[in-house]
Amino acid sequence: MHELVLRGGTVIDGLGGPAVVADVAISGERVTAVGAELGPARRELDVTGLVVAPGFIDPHSHSDMVPLMAEPQPFKLLQGVTTEIVGNCGFSFAPLDAGGIEAAGALFAEIAGPVPVSPLDFAGYLAAVDAAGSANHIAALVGHNTLRVQANGMDETLRPGALEQMCRLADEAFAAGAIGLSSGLIYPPGSYGDTEELVALARVAHRWNRPYTTHMRNEDDRLAEALDEAIAIATRARVRLQVSHCKVAGRANHGGAKMLLSKLHDARLAGVDVRGDVYPYRAGGTFLNALLPGSAQVGGTAALRARLADPAARAALRAQAEDLTQPNGFWARVTPADVLVTTHLARPDAIGRTLDGLAGGGDAFDTLCELLIADPGAGMVITMMAEEDVETIMADPLVGIGSDNGPPVGLQHPRTWGCFPRVLGEYVRERGVLTLPEAVRKMTSAIADQFGLAGRGFVGAGAAADLVVFDPATIGHEGTYEVPDVRPVGVVHVLLAGHPVVVGGDYAGERHGRVLRG
Repeated sequence: MHELVLRGGTVIDGLGGPAVVADVAISGERVTAVGAELGPARRELDVTGLVVAPGFIDPHSHSDMVPLMAEPQPFKLLQGVTTEIVGNCGFSFAPLDAGGIEAAGALFAEIAGPVPVSPLDFAGYLAAVDAAGSANHIAALVGHNTLRVQANGMDETLRPGALEQMCRLADEAFAAGAIGLSSGLIYPPGSYGDTEELVALARVAHRWNRPYTTHMRNEDDRLAEALDEAIAIATRARVRLQVSHCKVAGRANHGGAKMLLSKLHDARLAGVDVRGDVYPYRAGGTFLNALLPGSAQVGGTAALRARLADPAARAALRAQAEDLTQPNGFWARVTPADVLVTTHLARPDAIGRTLDGLAGGGDAFDTLCELLIADPGAGMVITMMAEEDVETIMADPLVGIGSDNGPPVGLQHPRTWGCFPRVLGEYVRERGVLTLPEAVRKMTSAIADQFGLAGRGFVGAGAAADLVVFDPATIGHEGTYEVPDVRPVGVVHVLLAGHPVVVGGDYAGERHGRVLRG
């Protein structure tokens, strides 16, 4: 006898196959059968008229510290997400000691949310997540920025032996269970690293058969050059490549999606196992300091504050930021009205206001500098993309869906609460950019395959019993940049390792997530 059978649903297998009406039987943590007349079960759920799909896998999450929050956080389960991959953009929360935290603590604070950052090696971080329990499964990447902070502080030039130490730390992280290597090459100190440094680390990932994910060095004027670098790193290190949050940023570059996709396809034809992910919004979310050149942060937080407080150094940074011939941050590629402050520890009155509004008719660059002096780790939502590019990238078969969420507190980007339902409502049902089977594939098997998550991302006998049941006629999210934390609609049930954790649209209150180790 089965433990649970979902009766009469429309099954979408996650592999891109057509929808079929079938029952799904579950025992323990596995799907045991899919079909008709599967026999009796101890418990049944009538899901007639609803879609049964694999639980969604978010390849680009910043929920690293969410499991350590005091209360369980179901914001991803309520979207149908059963697995999150954390440690993205080069920022993992291990390995870090007290010196590393002191050197770059402001860079980690915004992602950490209300949880204090503690010294941990990678095994210790995973053990802490396991001990705390998570609302959904967590798999973790080890970040290049973190490795560099730990071995080299916030210095621009590598000290003798620092790269060797970074490689040793990466090897230890993979041994502990890190599922890949990430980079965030617009963020200091990762931005100070060159291609050779990244190839050396990616070759460590190769020895463990782990992928390399990258927030590339540039996503606007030098996008083509940044793509070439990412592909070269993957080629030389012989690793799978995941291009994070594929986009074409900056108004002067709108319409460049076809170039981006052409490079991905050419690389794949040349033998690189490359994929990407995208979120369904024109605005991104990141650190407010990303508006400045990376040189502003050489030496760490104290050095940044000193530069911004010095009139001559500030003027030099302004001149550098306005130089469009170099990748000097986002300042000259957007307008102050495009920048919405979302987190600020010292100026809560700034949260929810644009940089233009905060300047009040004054100099917006000076306003930016004053905000960063007060909180170097402040966050922003920044409108950079064209809708046509978002749709073109999303429709490509090599690109999956990833949220790039922050912690579910305060004024975060709406993708934190609604990325996956928004795709299924807005881009599948309303606009027809994707078919439903293709959208589900982009949220499931396409991600599981790239990150080596065996047994996940499909509905079939032997698959992990991580499942989402949703109403395709109603699923969606109405959150906005000003009011983002709106609960999505249309997700009816979610199963995690066979446990019903969302029932009738409501979170059951239990933590059944676990760490998925490489």
